[in-house]
Amino acid sequence: MPLVSVVMPVYNSAATLGASVRSVLSQTHSDLELLVTDDKSSDDSFDLLMEFARQDERVKPESAAVQGGAGRARNLAIERARGDYIAFLDSDDLWLPEKTERQIEFAAAGDAPLTFTSYYKMDADYAGESVDFTPNGRVVRAREHVDYRAMLVRDYIGALTAMYDRNVLGTRLMPEMRKRQDYALWLSIMRDGADARGLTEPLAVYRAHQAGSLSSNKLSLVPYNWELYRQHEGLSVPRATRALAGAVWQSLRNSRI
Repeated sequence: MPLVSVVMPVYNSAATLGASVRSVLSQTHSDLELLVTDDKSSDDSFDLLMEFARQDERVKPESAAVQGGAGRARNLAIERARGDYIAFLDSDDLWLPEKTERQIEFAAAGDAPLTFTSYYKMDADYAGESVDFTPNGRVVRAREHVDYRAMLVRDYIGALTAMYDRNVLGTRLMPEMRKRQDYALWLSIMRDGADARGLTEPLAVYRAHQAGSLSSNKLSLVPYNWELYRQHEGLSVPRATRALAGAVWQSLRNSRI
């Protein structure tokens, strides 16, 4: 069976971390390693991770030497990865039990080195486990096929569902940007010629605000998207403006779910 390296950045996530970790460890595809980088948390996050590591050798925590943000924390984990696939999950989101198994089958059948899936949204105060999650109508649907041109207009890939084949693409790190590193990584992979394939089955659960609310956190990403389009992707002002309009529209659309 292929080994899956699951990358998880952590910062002061003690309240939600346990459920996120357990959602990985309860996967029906059990051949995985959970590479967690604690970004200098001031709560009990790292102690909780060490307890998980004592109970399950697949959990491999590391404390960052200096605080560097989520992108740097993910890269530190990717650098330690041994897996055939690299997958991503934040410390407040959840995977449904068959997520890894279904996505590996999907990637192999379609010869797709970069895949993603649909996912559910849950309220921020959800306190249950992934195995207890009841499917709801709040679904962000995955597009079946996305190329570089389409991704410039909208980020179609939910980071909590993304997985890439390291045997095909090599070890790909996130660009050193303050925010939007995940979007930049997908773009860099696709700019090199690998389109993304989406599995329409919802296999993960994203912790979000209530439907209909566009959080200030989402709006704060606008300047970082602009920086990504102009500096990282080298788009002209007109093309960057069109891409930014698409990103804002996507945020508005997803906020209604």
